[in-house]
Amino acid sequence: MGLIALGINHKSANVALRERVAFAPEQMAEALQDALSDALLAEAVILSTCNRTELFAIVADEHLDGGEQRALAWLGAYHHIPLADLESCYYSYSDQQALRHIIQVTSGLDSMVLGEPQIFGQMKSAFAVAQEASSVGSELSRIFPHVFSVAKKVRTDTAIGKNPVSVAYAAVNVSHHIFSDLSETRALLIGAGETIELVARHLSEKGVKSIVVANRTLGRARELAHRFGAEAVLLSEIPEQLVQADIVISSTASQLPILGKGAVEHALKLRKHRPILMVDIAVPRDIEEQVGELSDIYLYTVDDLTEIVDENKRNRESEARKADKLIDKGVENYLQQLRSLDVVSTLKAYRQQSEQTRDIELEKALKQLAKGESAERVVTQLARSLTNKFMHKPSIEMKKASAEGHEDRVSWAHQLFGLQVDQEPEEKD
Repeated sequence: MGLIALGINHKSANVALRERVAFAPEQMAEALQDALSDALLAEAVILSTCNRTELFAIVADEHLDGGEQRALAWLGAYHHIPLADLESCYYSYSDQQALRHIIQVTSGLDSMVLGEPQIFGQMKSAFAVAQEASSVGSELSRIFPHVFSVAKKVRTDTAIGKNPVSVAYAAVNVSHHIFSDLSETRALLIGAGETIELVARHLSEKGVKSIVVANRTLGRARELAHRFGAEAVLLSEIPEQLVQADIVISSTASQLPILGKGAVEHALKLRKHRPILMVDIAVPRDIEEQVGELSDIYLYTVDDLTEIVDENKRNRESEARKADKLIDKGVENYLQQLRSLDVVSTLKAYRQQSEQTRDIELEKALKQLAKGESAERVVTQLARSLTNKFMHKPSIEMKKASAEGHEDRVSWAHQLFGLQVDQEPEEKD
């Protein structure tokens, strides 16, 4: 096959090295062509994300020896990284194992967050870029569509990506238990850190159109709100915002609670007791524990979410074992396709050889007929000559196999030629 997969990821290298090995989108086409020439690769695809940089390549038979080391040396040279820095943290696979690795990566089984779906699109994009850069030939053009087909089956036939495994996503996901249509809800996010940013992204993806970001500093709140078409307010404005908020998710670094029972109780009266989902991701807590005692308030703490996340992680790990079986089957199916291709080329060569033999003998027969020889004699001679020609090589090889004790080859010849060989009857005393 000559397939190799080589790279580093979040498990093998720290973020500082991953940054140095990453490829910018604008340099990808040049890098692919550089890899083909400098590393003596026949075909190449490069995947570069925040968590991994990997090179998938076909190495021609004449350059197979040392192909992995040339590829690694090229990666280091292209990014001006000493080879020793890469040798301590890279991984590589070849042929069958390389194919399995590519499918695992595309399916999200090798991701930092098990089962995350973004990697599928990133891999498709990497392949498309390589196609545009003309660094893909017949081999990778056969491999990657098969990879995408198997990865899609993993996503549809297992629940590998169905359960949230981040606190931010879980915080948003519980909203489905309270509200059937999130597009009609209004969300109040308290804080403006990374967790709240993730929450805002997930809410936006879920269809929530009305989002308010409340923060101690208005500048940071505005910066985050601008990305999601949200409104920015100060923490002091939370009591007024509570009246309109259906979902409240809080994650600040405050050492004291930001929301108390009294403020929430007042908001509920003005809301005419329409329910509010409150999710407190902060430690220490942003929302007083007594708030959960109020009717029409559904309060989740970080401990509640952690239990959900842990259970979902276990579910994903269970689904990953099912996915592995699908991947094993996908790899074997591809190897069967390759073997079928080998048979096709063999049959083509055998047909060409047979037709060449036929044409030579037919030409002899036509010359004999042109000389006036008996048609019956010429046809008989043609049939005899073709039979001898076609039987000559197989006869030699079968005798050789029998003499060397390769009875399995002789038995296979029976099957190949559809022979029914009668055994000699034993002599009776």
